Amino acid sequence: MSTGSSATAGRARRAPKRPSTTLAERWTTIDGIDVFYRESPVPPPGAPVMMHVHGFGLSGRYLLPTAERLADDFHTLVPDLPGFGRSGKAADALDVPDLAHAAARFLDDRGIERVTLVGNSMGCPVICEFAYHYPERLERAVLVSPAGGIFNQPLRRAMGQISRDGTREPPQLMRVVTPDYLRFGVPSTMRMFRALTQYPSLERMLAMHIPTLAVLGDRDPLMPGPERVQEVASQTDNHVLIVKIEGAAHAINFSHSGELAHMIRLFMADKPIVDDPDSPGHARLYEIHRGTQHPPAREG
Repeated sequence: MSTGSSATAGRARRAPKRPSTTLAERWTTIDGIDVFYRESPVPPPGAPVMMHVHGFGLSGRYLLPTAERLADDFHTLVPDLPGFGRSGKAADALDVPDLAHAAARFLDDRGIERVTLVGNSMGCPVICEFAYHYPERLERAVLVSPAGGIFNQPLRRAMGQISRDGTREPPQLMRVVTPDYLRFGVPSTMRMFRALTQYPSLERMLAMHIPTLAVLGDRDPLMPGPERVQEVASQTDNHVLIVKIEGAAHAINFSHSGELAHMIRLFMADKPIVDDPDSPGHARLYEIHRGTQHPPAREG
């Protein structure tokens, strides 16, 4: 692979004053682009690999509360995809298929053949596209607050939804995501949004044939109502398990990391989705759809 020697790459590799995570912070080079990522410092021997995929305009930083909770159980990776966060930018703007291919090449670079992908928002279409091109490499998928479909169009509507969501998220989230949005910039936002509007999100999601967990928040303004969710779910009898978290908005990986990590562990073990006794409070977890082809829940 070529080395990232451009001025942009050099600026991207500047280290922060202090680490922002308990995961190891590392760099690699993919297609000549410097890519920043976080990884389990000492992956558990033989543990399944789990990679977390960030949303629109963001880095992987806001995914860390959930990823860190899972790092002792899984070989955990949290990259900033090319063009996002601290990673360098490609010469041409990337669309959803490009990001899925970049994720695959990142895994190639790390010597990883099979993976479970956990995405939030735009990260979910990236996972669906990864499944379309690399079905043999995807063990399972976790789609948290999937976004980018017709319910989020046009851009004016999406911006209004994001604004409403901001009032429903923890104040600490704004301190994490604002630098990412500013770094991503308005031109990139417009290009990426156009790419999302052209992406067949629903078609790709319904075509997935692996165990898939979809996690929704009942206060998420970027998601359609329960009737539409049930309508979509009824179009497939595949491996989808849909779960709702009461009290959660869009950035569940940040705001409800305890509940989400607990849910992912149960999903990975094919156990029933039940409340986490170690995360008390207003949030409640419950299934709203289990596809007929989804692995049956195993007790114990």
